[in-house]
Amino acid sequence: MRIRPPRSLTSRLVVTAVLLVAMAALLLGTATTLAMRGYLVGQLDDEIQKSLGRAEFGRGDPFFGTESGAPEPPPDGDGDDRPSGSARGQRVGTITAFFYADYDGGTGVVLADRAGGGAVPQPLTQKALDVLDAVPDDGDVHAVEVPGLGDYRVVSQGDGDGGSATVVGLPTEEVDESVTSLVRLELLLALAAVLIAALAARTVVRRQLRPLREVAETAHTVAGLPLDSGEIGITERVPGHLTDERTEVGQVGSALNTLLAHVETSLDARHESEQRVRQFVADASHELRTPLTTIAGYTELARTRPDDAEAAATALAKVADESKRMTALVEDLLLLARLDSGRPLERAPVDLTRLLLEAVSDARVVAPDHRWRLELPDEAVEVTGDEQRLHQVVTNLLTNARKYTPAGTTVTVSARPGGFGVHDDGPGFAPELLPHAFERFARADAARHREGGVGLGLALVEAIVTAHGGTVTLSSVPGDTRVDVRL
Repeated sequence: MRIRPPRSLTSRLVVTAVLLVAMAALLLGTATTLAMRGYLVGQLDDEIQKSLGRAEFGRGDPFFGTESGAPEPPPDGDGDDRPSGSARGQRVGTITAFFYADYDGGTGVVLADRAGGGAVPQPLTQKALDVLDAVPDDGDVHAVEVPGLGDYRVVSQGDGDGGSATVVGLPTEEVDESVTSLVRLELLLALAAVLIAALAARTVVRRQLRPLREVAETAHTVAGLPLDSGEIGITERVPGHLTDERTEVGQVGSALNTLLAHVETSLDARHESEQRVRQFVADASHELRTPLTTIAGYTELARTRPDDAEAAATALAKVADESKRMTALVEDLLLLARLDSGRPLERAPVDLTRLLLEAVSDARVVAPDHRWRLELPDEAVEVTGDEQRLHQVVTNLLTNARKYTPAGTTVTVSARPGGFGVHDDGPGFAPELLPHAFERFARADAARHREGGVGLGLALVEAIVTAHGGTVTLSSVPGDTRVDVRL
């Protein structure tokens, strides 16, 4: 069965902290145990070396011979010369064994507790003697398992000429018990440390992640807002104390506030665009409805008066005029739609000087009651773009200057490298219209709207110039109106 890791950040951090504490406790406990065992074993080895010094060969010791039950060594000469050894001065559990070159099997005892106190020697079994006889007589302490007695640390030392060897050993039981007790204590302390670490880590992590939960609450609140339509104001923000970018949570909070501000701006732009589209459709419908109504009226007039030639001629003339007006309006709308969709325009060298000269010449013919001035540099101005659309920009600007200024107004067209400007000394734009001059179907009041424009002239100018990668600006006060086009 596969164990799934914890999902929440709090759980992962707590588990990580607990694992680190557990690993630290394990390493510390292992090092402490090894050090303690090494220290205790060293003390035991020192004691064994001292015990070896107390185990001396002698004669007639009551610990060896028939009184102890141990096998007597074989006679060597007479009975008073039997080899013997001393195990006096040793503590309980000490093994003392003697091995002789002329005696097969050796002899030895282990000191055991006596019921009334003190120690009583007990003979070693042959198996135990065999194990002890195999210990190298190099004077170093070795670990062996003595049959019937358990684990011992023993040392063997010979007499130098190979005639005999003395083996002394002490049990490791006390060392093992001490180490076992230490391990149990370490396990209890490690378990307590792990539990305390878990509780402390949970408390600290939850407290440290509380700001992150507040940031998440802000995100959830915004996610619950209806953002699909209408005017939407996202007022929810991450509190200021959670946006300090010197902290990780502050970086998240600051990034979320930046995102919310961007989303709010985008939603406002979307709503404004929707409103412009609705207004655009309404204005276009209104502008189209007027000529359609006129055409329908004059068509009905011609139908009801078939014998009246003058009425029929008037009706046909009006139908033709309104058809031309609708055609121009539809073409302008189609051009705006193409520009909005990002369709590229032609890119070719355009002689801007010649284009301005022709446009001003045409304006002088159409509006001779205006004063038209043309200011051109000594060298021809050339730009890259769509000549037909740039001609439309100039024509629209001059048409506006002609339509919305009285007779006698001076209109100055000036060229410069990378663009041109149109200036007039007419009454200028109404203050309330100036911020919306480049919007579609934006028109002046009825007093200035003398020739029935639909309000797409400046909108087309801005769209075409923008498609060329340029900008157009407008400034207007009475007696000083200037449109500046930069390509």
